[in-house]
Amino acid sequence: MSRKQQRGEATVEQLLDAALRVYEEAGDQGLTVSAVTKASGVSLGSLYHHFGSIDGLLNALLMRWLERLLGELLTAVQGTRTAHTGIRALVGAYLDFLQKHPVASRLLHSSYADRQGMADGKRLRDAQEARLSPLAQWARAYVESGELAPLPDPLLESLILGPVVGVSRRWLSGIDDVDLDEAALILPERIWRSVRADPA
Repeated sequence: MSRKQQRGEATVEQLLDAALRVYEEAGDQGLTVSAVTKASGVSLGSLYHHFGSIDGLLNALLMRWLERLLGELLTAVQGTRTAHTGIRALVGAYLDFLQKHPVASRLLHSSYADRQGMADGKRLRDAQEARLSPLAQWARAYVESGELAPLPDPLLESLILGPVVGVSRRWLSGIDDVDLDEAALILPERIWRSVRADPA
């Protein structure tokens, strides 16, 4: 990699890190070009060169943290031997990620992320599905072995991740009636009951 490429990558990282700091302090409404360039020390021209717009920067930030979250979920399930223990590990990893990275998690579960998903649904869905495919393959293997119910991939994904996402949104919103330790104990068993193959 040339020095120019290294500098370019370093600039991208500076901008992404600064954008997350600005989001933490001011929310997505405060994520302006001037706020990010001020926080990062990077020029306006560099921001536009690398991301095209403030929305381009924010979308890159979303994808960066989505990749990290999905990477941790995949690592968690790969260390398990059954669908049941995999679901337990997946729920634990998701809730652990929430506590380790609350600001990034708030962004991933934000109304901004939802709006982007609606506005640019196909492109974002395609990108998300490419990142989700290793998890889908993990689940598909257990469908084929008879441990998980033979459901379409999107339904299986919704039944496994949907309850965790719902609890996460509630916790991230500041509602103090959610105990993540309790959720980590209860959710895996409830999810398992909804996706396990019916006994013969």
